[in-house]
Amino acid sequence: QVQLVESGGGLVFAGGSLRLSCAASGGSFSNYGMGWFRQAPGKEREFVSAISRSGGSTFYANAVKGRFTISRDNGANTVYLQMNNLKPEDTAVYYCAADYASWSTVANSYEYWGQGTQVTVSS
Repeated sequence: QVQLVESGGGLVFAGGSLRLSCAASGGSFSNYGMGWFRQAPGKEREFVSAISRSGGSTFYANAVKGRFTISRDNGANTVYLQMNNLKPEDTAVYYCAADYASWSTVANSYEYWGQGTQVTVSS
């Protein structure tokens, strides 16, 4: 059983930056592809970014490409999401998720989820 705990959310003005962290425990972190998803009020959960087990491959939703960067530290059992040039439409609860042996843009592929961290971008 893998436990995931996100941190780093908060309130920023448009154009600002935040760095989200997701600390994993209870499993072999390097066996899991990791993803970030977000859900805004009244909207479906959507894919943001994913990273392979080694960190050698990354993927981004078009809406965040060029502004967000995903990375991981397998020694620290942590995945990060650096978010720059934030926009009001980035406002959402951000979730990290773990996908055993793979990674995906599809939420149903992920076996474990964190509780989420709120990101609010004010204009």
